[in-house]
Amino acid sequence: MAGLRVTPVHRHGQARLYVSLPDGRSAAWYDRDTGRVCLLLTAFQDEVLAALRPYVVGELVVGPPPVPTPAELARLSLHPDDDLAPNRPGEALLTELERYGSAQRLRTDPRRRELAAQQHTGAALERLEAAGWRVLHSVPLPGGARIDHLLVGPAGVLALRALNARRHRVRIADPLVTVGRAAPAPVLRGTRHEAERASLALATAVRPVLVLVGADRVEPGPTGVGDVTVLKDTELVDLARLGGVLKPADIESLYWTARDRRTWLRV
Repeated sequence: MAGLRVTPVHRHGQARLYVSLPDGRSAAWYDRDTGRVCLLLTAFQDEVLAALRPYVVGELVVGPPPVPTPAELARLSLHPDDDLAPNRPGEALLTELERYGSAQRLRTDPRRRELAAQQHTGAALERLEAAGWRVLHSVPLPGGARIDHLLVGPAGVLALRALNARRHRVRIADPLVTVGRAAPAPVLRGTRHEAERASLALATAVRPVLVLVGADRVEPGPTGVGDVTVLKDTELVDLARLGGVLKPADIESLYWTARDRRTWLRV
């Protein structure tokens, strides 16, 4: 059959070639990692193999798609209302501002600065996906609390809180954090608590991380910050070099558990 289309797709760390018929139906896909052709329409096997030949080297292993695991079936059954993956950075703040804020208040509302910090942090974290990390934003917790960002990757699971510190000096004396001339606030305590709740929900270790967005200078107090990792937003890129904790399959499993809103109802 003439006109079969081969389309490369990179998704969730997988590199595949999809083969479709002229009418748009998917006939097969080729997984470059395993070297296997998964046939969806067995009647077109010869045509599919001919279409793939210019793109692959060596012999092809041909067969039906693998049987979905129970975890994969659960993913497929996840209702859109329960899926946290589409959440934007600062989703909860965006909703509040759009729903209740007038145009005038939007320009002066202090939540705008908080939103900007979360959006900046979220954009930096999403760039880590090329290094095998998965990220969720604005994860809801019972009682109205939220985890700003949840990061799952080779170095484990991180619960990140973004703190706007633009052009300010930040002083840290655990559990207090002082930004500029503002009153000290127990930010580290809240950051720890969010990580503890995430650890309970996911049944795995979760490290608390405080991200200082736009800080001019950071002055840790004499007691340090204990188990909380404190990073400037410019240091987030360094996470791409960390690893040795989770394998790709573990990352995907934890990510799919975390993106289900129902996971967080018991914490």
